[in-house]
Amino acid sequence: MPVAPPGPQFSVRDIPFSHRGSWFDFSPVIAEKTYADDVHLVSHQTGLHPVLRLVPHIGGNRVEASLTAVPSRLTWTHAAGRIELAYESADTVRVRGAGLGLRVVAAAPVLTPFSGAYFLRDPVDGSYLFTLYETGRRYRITVLSGPAVTVDGAQDLGTADRGISLADSGAWEVAIEEYDNARPPYRVTLAFDRVAEAAATDFAEFVGSVAPWRTDHTPAAELAAYVLWSATVRPAGFVTRSAVLMSKHWMDKVWSWDHCFNALALASGLPDLAWDQFHLPFEHQDTSGALPDSVTHSEVLYNFVKPPIHGWALRRLRQRIPVLTHDELLEAYRRLECWTRFWLTARRVPGQALAHYQHGNDSGWDNATTFDPQRVVESADLASFLVLQMRELADLARHLGCADQASSWAKEADQMRAALLELWTGQEFVTRAAGSRRAWTSASLLDLMPIVLADELPDPIRQVLADRIKSHLTPHGLATELPTSPHYQADGYWRGPIWAPATVLIEDGLRRSGFTGLADEVSNRFRALCEQSGFAENFDALTGAGLRDRAYTWTASGYLILAAAYEHRRPGAGAGVQPPRPEGTTP
Repeated sequence: MPVAPPGPQFSVRDIPFSHRGSWFDFSPVIAEKTYADDVHLVSHQTGLHPVLRLVPHIGGNRVEASLTAVPSRLTWTHAAGRIELAYESADTVRVRGAGLGLRVVAAAPVLTPFSGAYFLRDPVDGSYLFTLYETGRRYRITVLSGPAVTVDGAQDLGTADRGISLADSGAWEVAIEEYDNARPPYRVTLAFDRVAEAAATDFAEFVGSVAPWRTDHTPAAELAAYVLWSATVRPAGFVTRSAVLMSKHWMDKVWSWDHCFNALALASGLPDLAWDQFHLPFEHQDTSGALPDSVTHSEVLYNFVKPPIHGWALRRLRQRIPVLTHDELLEAYRRLECWTRFWLTARRVPGQALAHYQHGNDSGWDNATTFDPQRVVESADLASFLVLQMRELADLARHLGCADQASSWAKEADQMRAALLELWTGQEFVTRAAGSRRAWTSASLLDLMPIVLADELPDPIRQVLADRIKSHLTPHGLATELPTSPHYQADGYWRGPIWAPATVLIEDGLRRSGFTGLADEVSNRFRALCEQSGFAENFDALTGAGLRDRAYTWTASGYLILAAAYEHRRPGAGAGVQPPRPEGTTP
C-alpha cells in the first residue's frame, strides 16, 4: 500500500497542529493574541484552555528546538536529537523522542477548588493523570518505553510544578489521551510510524475529495484543506454534528454565517460533511425562527443574529449536491422559512416593508462605518439577502410541489425588491434608521453588497455598483472601507481590512451581473493574497499582511471556493471534475 505524501508544511504559530475530529490541538497560542514560548496541548471543550506544556530538555535544562509541522507529524529538532508527535485518533496522540528529553507539565502551576489541574499517578495501570477543572476532562500519559521518568507534584495542592520528565538518556515513547472520566488502560495497537502514516492517509483522502482540481495554478489548496481538516471536531456538547470550527485558535466557534462558506467549500467532495455545516446552527433555531449568533462546545449565544445569507448559500449547495433527497430539501425549506419569517416579523417596524438590523453585529460587519450614525438600521445588504432568500424559498417550494407557497414567496420577494429600490438615490443606496427613517451613506463596501442581486437590479444600478466596487480594489483585494476614507483603519476589523466572505459574495454578484473581468480581478487578487499571507481572519488591505486569528476556516474556504471556480474556468483544467450546475437549475 503506497504511503500518502506528507502534505504541506506550516508553522504552528500560525496554524495549530491537530487532526480531524479532535477537540484539542498543539500550539503555542494559549489565548487571544497570546503566544507561549513552548507548544501546549490546548483543548477547546468548554472554551480555549491550555492544558499541558511540552518542554524539550537536555539534562533537565530547557533547550530551543526548531519546530516543523506537516499534517501527520509535529517534530522538534535539535543537534542532540528529535521529538515527534502524531495523532493516533481524535483523542489520542503518540509522542516519541531520542537524544532529547521532554517535560510534560500542567500549563497552570496553581490549583484551586475551581481552577487548574490536579495530578496523580493512577495505581490501577501506572499511568499519569491530570484532571482539569476548566475543561472538565482528564488527560492521561502512559509511558510506553524508555528510561524511568521523573515525577513532580503528584497529589500536591496549591502552587506546584506538576508533571513528568522523560529523560534524554535514551529513546522513549508515550501516549497522551483526552477523555471524560474512565477508560481501559492504554494498549499499543500500531507502531508510531504506522500511526503517522494513517494520519497522512486520512488527510490525503480529505484533500483529494475537497480539492481534486488543484494544480500548480492553485498552490495553496492543500494548506487550505488542512486548515479545514484540522479544525473539524466530532459531535460533543452543543455541537450536534461534525463541525468545522472557525479556528482552533481563539475563534473556536461556529458563527451563523461563517458556516455557509465552509459548507460550500466542502460540498462537491464531501456532501455529508457540507450538509452538516449548513444545518448545525439551525439545530439551535429558537421559537421565533432566529438562528443563534454562535455555537460551540458548551455555549449557544442568542444576543445577536447573523445576516440571512442562507438562501444564497442553499442555492449553491443544491447546485453542488445533486443527490439531496425530498426529505432533506423539505427540512431545509422549513428551517429556512422560519428563519425568513423571523426577519419579516420580529425585525420589521409595523407598516414598513424593510427589515432591520439592531446592531452592526447582526450584519456580520460588526463595526462597519455603515452603522456609525445609528445602529438600528434598514440597510440595502439585508434587503438584498432577503430577496435572494425568498427567491430560494419560492424555487424550493415549486420543487417540493407546493405551488401556493411558491407564489406567495415570489410575491414577498418582489415586494422586498421594490422596497430596496426606494433606498436608491440615483447615485447610491442609502441606509436608513429603522425608527426615524433618517438616511445616510458611508464609504463601507457593505453599502455595495446589493450587487449580489445581479439581474434583479436595473442595469444602471449594477453599473454604478460595479464602478464603486472597483474603487475598493487594492493590489490585494477588496478593502471593506474605501482606503481614501477618513475612517479607514489598517487593522480596523470591518473598517478597512480584506475579508473572505465579502470577497466571495461580491465576486459572485459581479460574475452573475456580467462584470466577469472585474470578478476575475477580485478572485485573482484574493487567491494571491492567501498564497502569500495564509488564511488569516482578515488582511491589511494595503500591505496584504495577515491580521488577527491566523488559521481561519472561512478564509481557507473562500480560497477553495474561488480556486475551484478558477480551475474550472481555466482552459483544459478540471478534467473529470464536474463544476456546479449553472444557477437556476434544480436537483
